[in-house]
Amino acid sequence: MNNENHASIENIIELNLPTFDAHIKSVEGVMSVFDMLRKKYVALTPEEWVRQSFTHYLTSEKGYRPELMNNEVQLSLNGMARRCDTVVWDMRLHPVMIVEYKAPDVEITQKVFDQIQRYNMVLQVKYLVVTNGMTHYCCRVDYLGHTCEFLSEIPDWTVLNQV
Repeated sequence: MNNENHASIENIIELNLPTFDAHIKSVEGVMSVFDMLRKKYVALTPEEWVRQSFTHYLTSEKGYRPELMNNEVQLSLNGMARRCDTVVWDMRLHPVMIVEYKAPDVEITQKVFDQIQRYNMVLQVKYLVVTNGMTHYCCRVDYLGHTCEFLSEIPDWTVLNQV
């Protein structure tokens, strides 16, 4: 971890994800972490730590392309503004995955899956991922068969781009 400005990082939670060189700084006592997708520093909350750790995992371990990923994607659902935590796009710029993050101490419940499914009513992606940094769930949606299959692991980038 890059400890810019000697920021205190004792509150960083160890996750069930590979470590990465996080750029963390403290300005007037507020810790921030650099978001490589948004290209700016954002407040370092427990959920944000999960987001940064998971996006780095996707790019470094699974081969995902940062230029085809966005954090905090706005969408309209039933006339109301909503925000997906992360959306992954394929090479044709179609959305293929939504990732929903929770803080490590937040239990992954049906309510979380309901939330991501509502976002998917708009985006119609093939993969849904829910993680709190400790436990990760990935589902592949089969629109023809009207089913959702839980996968044993997060698919690699090459799988996302198969036609």
